[in-house]
Amino acid sequence: MVQSVPVNHLPIQLHADPARVVIRPFFPADEPQAPDSTRTSRAQGLANRVLAMSQSELEEAITQVIGSISGRHRQIEEVLLRRFHEINGDLIKVGQFSLMQARLIGAYFCEEYSFEAAALFNPSIVPHPDQSNLTEGSIRFILTLRGVGEGHISSITFRTGTYVSEGTIVFDPASPYAISPRIETILNDASDDPGLKLSCKESRDLSEIVIFPVTFRQRHGVEDLRLARFVDDDGTVSYLGTYTAFSGEETREEMLRTSDFASFHLDALRGPAAVNKGMALFPRRINGRYVMLGRLDHENIWLLTSGDLYHWDAGKMILSPQWDWEFVQLGNCGSPMEIEEGWLVLLHGVGAVRNYCIGACLLDKADPTKVLKRLANPLMRPSPVERDGYVPNVIYSCGALVSGRTLILPYAVADSFTTFATVSVDAILVAME
Repeated sequence: MVQSVPVNHLPIQLHADPARVVIRPFFPADEPQAPDSTRTSRAQGLANRVLAMSQSELEEAITQVIGSISGRHRQIEEVLLRRFHEINGDLIKVGQFSLMQARLIGAYFCEEYSFEAAALFNPSIVPHPDQSNLTEGSIRFILTLRGVGEGHISSITFRTGTYVSEGTIVFDPASPYAISPRIETILNDASDDPGLKLSCKESRDLSEIVIFPVTFRQRHGVEDLRLARFVDDDGTVSYLGTYTAFSGEETREEMLRTSDFASFHLDALRGPAAVNKGMALFPRRINGRYVMLGRLDHENIWLLTSGDLYHWDAGKMILSPQWDWEFVQLGNCGSPMEIEEGWLVLLHGVGAVRNYCIGACLLDKADPTKVLKRLANPLMRPSPVERDGYVPNVIYSCGALVSGRTLILPYAVADSFTTFATVSVDAILVAME
């Protein structure tokens, strides 16, 4: 007889908040021109109109602009001035501008973007670097989320909170401000595909950081971060996460790396095994090599190893669809979690009517190509109270956390909102076959 696993659903829901906005560049489109046209570009025309304003008109206009958005953004005058310097000499001709003119011109080339207006889903969770002053059995965490706004553009956002031993989760208040990181350094600039270092040092709280698409290959979204607290062989701790960059035509896997959540490195993953969505890194090396779960063929789960964190050549298929709830495909639901018995891995299986369910398996600790056992029934499946939303019948997670012998599982419902459950690790293992 196949055993079911008791799941404790927590009364927590994180929904999209359209009031949370970031400032992003705005580019007025130019109409096609004949080769001999001398018409001024729209960008230059905007700048010329500002230059023609009287001092009183300038003062009135900039006061209105700053007054309308200063409560939603810190140091808005600096933001507008920085945007002006980005376009001066590029979209518009270099010239003599007063400080007020520069700020107003910058405002015409900015727009507010509600980065989570449509959805807030596909969470992952890791222990917070600061575990001080907690009661016994509690753990402070960082939650990452996928926010979706206008045009179905995805960004990475963060929340922090504490799991209390009695099974309660308390979230820290989210800041009313949101800040998109600035490009601090372009790494490997000689490459055709350079990496980036982003600075978030202006933020005062992790909930303010929004990792918004910044490259051409990401322009339609950075999706489904699977974050892991990675401990290297020398004891160095960093936070590494794979995510999917979507250009609008193609997807590719990239890696986010940070040690302080104040600056972030973004680099592409390369090699023949770094294909398809949903790669998930193990939280430490095994036998001196990095280890990753992937889905090279859209259907099965593969175990990949590499000596280079950013290049993946080879893999071995370790899990294939076996039960009806996973006949369409299998994938991971985040990085494997190390427990005494082995590597606990949450899976997603896709079944009839494109239902997404969450399952689990246990891999051998020394040789994770060996599947020790797995759940025959889903740990969780869409239910009448958790199936409706933007994409119906989808229960999905990008990562869970084990505290003691309790699995803390954030998960998304219908690609719309995020909620939480807790499950006994022992109950999961007993139910596996």
